[in-house]
Amino acid sequence: MTKTILIIEDNDLNMMLFADLLEGAGYRVLQSGEGVAGFQLARQERPDLIVMDIQLPAISGLEVTRWIKEDPDLAHIPVVAVTAYAMKGDETRMLEGGCEAYMAKPISVTAFMGIIRRLLEDARHQRVVGAAEDQRIDLRVFSCQLGEVAAGNRPGDVVIR
Repeated sequence: MTKTILIIEDNDLNMMLFADLLEGAGYRVLQSGEGVAGFQLARQERPDLIVMDIQLPAISGLEVTRWIKEDPDLAHIPVVAVTAYAMKGDETRMLEGGCEAYMAKPISVTAFMGIIRRLLEDARHQRVVGAAEDQRIDLRVFSCQLGEVAAGNRPGDVVIR
């Protein structure tokens, strides 16, 4: 049976990249651009995993994660925090806030997909941590939809910011 992943992300380019990566790997993808609607979609659809941006408009992704973990019907769903927060202590804050995994942007696509697979395969949903700094890729503005080349990028570059 195809696994379903909910992406809660307010940046359109990030959403498109995450969705393309996950759909390309055979997952069914649900999308929400804001926290409250994402929580409601999670309650309605019961995804197998949630990719959560922490810096959402109106409400923090950590607050939405808290709602998910307090809901008995959703608490078992692993949440992967993907965020620009990369300061000392942020990883601990995300994991203590209920996320099963944390990745700071810029992310490694390989590590991101590895975390997704591991969490979906691991019935215990062990906490896993993102890639080491030297495995991350430079994520610059790039229009994947239009194939336009932004400053410093080449056609085919994959980027998130």
